[in-house]
Amino acid sequence: MKIDITKIANAILYMLEKDVKHLNDRKVAILLFLMDFEHQKKTGEKIFNEEYIKDKRNPEPAVIGEIFEIIANSEDLDEEDERLYIIQELLDYLDIEVLTKDKFIELKFIKMEEEFDKSLFSRKEINSIEAVIEKYSEDTARKVANATFKIQKVRDTALNEVII
Repeated sequence: MKIDITKIANAILYMLEKDVKHLNDRKVAILLFLMDFEHQKKTGEKIFNEEYIKDKRNPEPAVIGEIFEIIANSEDLDEEDERLYIIQELLDYLDIEVLTKDKFIELKFIKMEEEFDKSLFSRKEINSIEAVIEKYSEDTARKVANATFKIQKVRDTALNEVII
């Protein structure tokens, strides 16, 4: 399974354009899960081709979660590492600021020149993305994470197992 980093970057651009509040790496990760979950429920397919693992605090995207962690910890990667390509692709669309807080590191996403490219998505994908953003735009990451635990599929999945 290969995640679609171009679609993920564009979904983040869309979140920035729609002025989604409290937008950090955790909220992005949860919103991506909700978008994929809702879309898969309606169409049988995911938008971003990501796999989501049940974590204690929220569903965690397997690949993009690891990418966010590498960026947050300023890890050096071998130039052959495929994750480096994913990071570079993400940075083609967005600037990412690493903010060190008291007990954690947070990523803040900053829009550059790139505009959201609607043509990458089907009409149904856009509808799923818009519905999730409309519903959770004002909420904190914690509130959105709590909402995921009301989803039966999330509740039924064992810790550290794949949800979707």
